Amino acid sequence: MTYPKFFDEVEKIKLYDPLADFLGAVENGEMEIEYIDVVKFAGHSCPTVAGAYLSALLGLKTLFKDSLPVRGEVEVFIKGDKKEGVNGVVGNCIAFICGVSDEAGFKGIGGNFNRANKIHYGSDIPKEIRLKRLDNQASVDISYDPSIVPPNPKMKELMQLIMTNRASTEDKKEFQNLWQERVKKILLSKELWGEMIKIS
Repeated sequence: MTYPKFFDEVEKIKLYDPLADFLGAVENGEMEIEYIDVVKFAGHSCPTVAGAYLSALLGLKTLFKDSLPVRGEVEVFIKGDKKEGVNGVVGNCIAFICGVSDEAGFKGIGGNFNRANKIHYGSDIPKEIRLKRLDNQASVDISYDPSIVPPNPKMKELMQLIMTNRASTEDKKEFQNLWQERVKKILLSKELWGEMIKIS
């Protein structure tokens, strides 16, 4: 499988998964989720997926400080409706990272390891996203502004050519490169994270 090399440069999200530990799926339950994992889950790499990844990365770091985030024990709240805009994409990506789901999720074993009913849309929260620990009820609110890294102006023209089947092979490749260059800047320009991702 070939993909943009910068995916491998993105900071990994390290977590402890008690269910994986219990069933011996991962040694000591310690796992890493990489950006490519979320790209596979979402089926694409874009500013929205990148923002969801960074929101989870930085939000979990803030929420758990010096300890590993516990997968399956973080409740996810999305301010917007599930069917509006990119809310579903954001919610799904963050829920995947946090190891939780809606009512269709894993119900647990003997009252433990429940993953269901831990993502909520249309939530009454001040920012777009909230992550909440279930052990101590601590939470963080997160907003993401991708406009800090604007798209290349040529992308709009190239997209129109592609969508109307008038693009050459070179046009398509240029569009892909410009698209992923923006994603790369979002994910790797750590000096911009404080402007793009606001956590309180």
